[in-house]
Amino acid sequence: MATLLERARAAQEKIATCTQREIDDLCLSVGWEVYTDENIAKLAECAVQTTGMGNVPDKITKHKVKVLGVLKDLRKARTVGLIERDEARGLSKYAKPVGVVGALLPVTNPTATPASNGLSILKGRNAVIFAPHPRGAAASALAVEFMRRGLRRVGAPEDLIQIVDDPSLGQTGELMKQVDLVVATGGGAMVKAAYSSGTPAYGVGPGNSVQIIAEDADLADAAAKIALSKAFDHATSCSSENSIIVEDSVYEGMITELVQNQGCYLTTPRERSQLEALLWRPGKTGQLALNPGIIARSAATIAAEAGITLPEGTRVILVEGQHPLEQDPFSQEKLCPVLTVYRYTRWEEAVDLLVRLTDQAGTGHSCGIHTFREDYIRHLGETMRTSRIMVRQAQAPANGGNFFNAMPSTVTLGCGTWGGNITTENIHWKHFINVTWVSEPIPPDRPDDEEIWGSFWSRYTE
Repeated sequence: MATLLERARAAQEKIATCTQREIDDLCLSVGWEVYTDENIAKLAECAVQTTGMGNVPDKITKHKVKVLGVLKDLRKARTVGLIERDEARGLSKYAKPVGVVGALLPVTNPTATPASNGLSILKGRNAVIFAPHPRGAAASALAVEFMRRGLRRVGAPEDLIQIVDDPSLGQTGELMKQVDLVVATGGGAMVKAAYSSGTPAYGVGPGNSVQIIAEDADLADAAAKIALSKAFDHATSCSSENSIIVEDSVYEGMITELVQNQGCYLTTPRERSQLEALLWRPGKTGQLALNPGIIARSAATIAAEAGITLPEGTRVILVEGQHPLEQDPFSQEKLCPVLTVYRYTRWEEAVDLLVRLTDQAGTGHSCGIHTFREDYIRHLGETMRTSRIMVRQAQAPANGGNFFNAMPSTVTLGCGTWGGNITTENIHWKHFINVTWVSEPIPPDRPDDEEIWGSFWSRYTE
């Protein structure tokens, strides 16, 4: 680990004085290597082969969208020298590198994550050392190999991008202690370790995205987006919907849209029990835990293992939620194409279900709603303890930024203090720079007491 750090620091020092144009060219060169069709096909195939999760076509799409989205965000971003000047306030801001970043990678996205986060890290004139999940290490290493090729093209030090060759908990722990900043994308234990490392860290909270389908929703549009999001890459994304809450008068219509037009299958009570027995198994402590063998597997594979016969072409398995939902495991994050469906009659009931479902797992992460009613949207914006609310969008492709919304493009989603994180933002390039504020004197602007307290005392003095 000391050798990796030494090489990373030497490489980072060499680009610390680069111009904005040189850094932008570096990012474009590296980005091309994880965007070009030939390379991402190899990355997708390797990721599926080594982890057994997801599917090749969707991983290719994910690479295309994420890398291009990040580069779109980076295109006009200033990360070198003077990046902001406010003449009236006498303030100037100068960007500086953070140094060497330790980036922890999830098994669910072993290639798109280093590609996306790596570009944002490089944009700030930093070096990065990736710590992959052991099951995804080969795929992550291939992504790093391609990215280092991009560095060579523009004459940049290859050691700006490195990877831990033999990943282990001990190696990752040591990496987190020695780098200047940690970005942890993965499970709760990983994020907790990052925050406990003593090094500044950006982490993410667990996802358990839930969508409300209001009475005025465009059911065909909502069903298409939800099925797309839930089926995409066999639900490897933490943003993929885990539950939907459907208004009573449109409930049957929504189920019909999902089943007849979007490749979903609604289980019988018996099949629901069979599925539950497969999805949750007793762990080492005897408590029920999500069966890792079903994570990011296809609906057909999961159904076959559960002894359920699905119609050909089924993409998503639907189960009806039970109450109290806190005692129903299907209310939690499932990380596979199984979607739980709830019914409500009043808006207040929908919000109550949304809050309780989110608090089961995923507080602070995200939620969504299919409606055109501004009062519903505003109510959620004002009251939900969540970092992002998607309106009439497919949750998985929308949360991390896409060309149809203005969210910063990323694979790392902060969940705020609600989710045990330091920020509610999508982690992107601005989180990988230090900013120096330069303050110059301005004419004094000191308010008098009346200006500050005048209206206050007029309201509180009889």
